[in-house]
Formats: sequence, C-alpha cells, structure tokens
Amino acid sequence: MYGAIEAGGTKFVCAVFDEAFQIIETTTIPTDDPRITMSLVVKFFKEHPVKSIGIGAFGPIEINPTSDRYGEILNTPKLKWRNFNIYKVLHEKLAVPIKIDTDVNAAALGEYMSGHGKGKRSVLYLTIGTGVGGGFVIDGQTLYGLTHPEMGHILIRPLEADQFEGNCPTHGNCFEGMVAGPAIEARYGIPGHKLGEDDSVWDYVADYIGQACVNFNLILSPEVILIGGGVAQQAHLFPKIRRSFKHYMNGYIDHSVIKGNLEDYILYPKNGQKAGLIGAMYLAKQGLK
Repeated sequence: MYGAIEAGGTKFVCAVFDEAFQIIETTTIPTDDPRITMSLVVKFFKEHPVKSIGIGAFGPIEINPTSDRYGEILNTPKLKWRNFNIYKVLHEKLAVPIKIDTDVNAAALGEYMSGHGKGKRSVLYLTIGTGVGGGFVIDGQTLYGLTHPEMGHILIRPLEADQFEGNCPTHGNCFEGMVAGPAIEARYGIPGHKLGEDDSVWDYVADYIGQACVNFNLILSPEVILIGGGVAQQAHLFPKIRRSFKHYMNGYIDHSVIKGNLEDYILYPKNGQKAGLIGAMYLAKQGLK
C-alpha cells in the first residue's frame, strides 16, 4: 500500500492505494490549526500503514530535497502554517519515505502520467481559481530551481479598455491579480460563476490567460498546456483563450500544433479536479525509489 495527500488551503485529502493505483481508503480533513490537522493525518496513516507517501501541497513551500527546510511551508497567508514543516512531522511520526511537491506540480505530474500529457515529454499545468499557479513536468520530473515556479505572478499587458487595477496585494495587475476568482469578483462585487457567458470580463480574462500561455510556451515549450481550477470550469473561455494565444503568438512558432486549431494543445485537464491527488500517488511511487 502507498499513501497520497492533496494538501490544500481548505482541506487535506488523504488516500491509500495499491500497486494498480486503485484507491483503497480515503478521508478528508479540514485545513485547521496545523497541529490538529497533522495529528488527524498521522492517525489515518497509522490506521492504514503504507510504504511511502506522496504529497502535493499548497505553498509557497520548500521542495528542494537537498534543503534543510524541505517540506516547510514558507510565506503563506495562512499564518498558522507559516514555517510549519509537513515533511518533518510525517517522517518522524510514520518513518516512511515521503516525497513532497507543490499541489500544481503534482497535478501536472498526474496529467503527465495518466491524463492529456500521457505519451508526451512535457506538460504545463495552470490552475486558475482562488489564486493562480503553474506546474511543469519534463521527462517525469517536476520543475524547481531556487524555489518552485510562481507562474501566477508574471506580468501581463492589460488591455487599454480595461481600467481594473488588479487584485494582487503585491503586484496589482499581475496574471493572478487580473484573472483569479477574487479578481473577477472584485470587479463587480459578485462571484464569477454568477456572471453571464457574454459578460465582457471573460474577454479580458481570456486575453490575459492567452498572453500568459504565450509567455510560458516561449520559455518552456511545453507539448501541451492544461488549465484547471474553478475559473477554468467556465468552458466557454477555452475558444477565447486559444484565439488570444494565436493572436499574441502571431505565427512566431512554426509548429503544426501551434498552427492548428489548438483544441489539442490548450485544454481542460483529463483528470479534472482529481489531477492533484493522482499526481500525489505518483509522487509516492517516486519517493519509494
């Protein structure tokens, strides 16, 4: 048996699965005080012993395995979790190999192994919801450097007609500050899912997502771009995003995938909302090796 944890800002989803990646047992634990949450996580895995555990966690978090702070939540707005080390607690209490990564890197890995990225060398996964994050996998390995990627905070060019100043407390009108759920709500005072498909905000959001996808394509050259999260559940956005991408790319990349209709290049994750947990399952297998 192996263990997987999708450690989110509102809940921890813990699962036990077998060699065939079939889930045997699962539980959901609220993201409360870290001591309370982690004691329940430890209790679950003591009741269901596993060989190793993979974790896709909210962040920012230290994911460099050579760092003394490996597994430590860093400058998170969830103040009780700041400087709390998930890895150390679980390793000390359960004494099994543990591999930890960001939630969005885990989702990218899940799609690489058993989603729209299967059979490809590289996968870019963007999540657009309460915040914006990005994960990248190449040849089965997730990307990190000085820290993990913070793709939600790249700079974009606001449209001239868009007077919204952005919602990011650090950067204002960065990518996250313009397209995340709270940014959409800040424009009108109502959540995005209550807005009609023909509302002009979606033209702005799609334009900015298309800009971001061009930037990521030029830097990482992924073989597929997957966009998940709550905002991405607005299916009508995808044709607009593809048109925006093609407009800003302006024919620069001479590749058949890019020159086509992009329906097989920019799309919603095959694993949907389960991509993160599936990725954590593969992290558990990698951790054992």
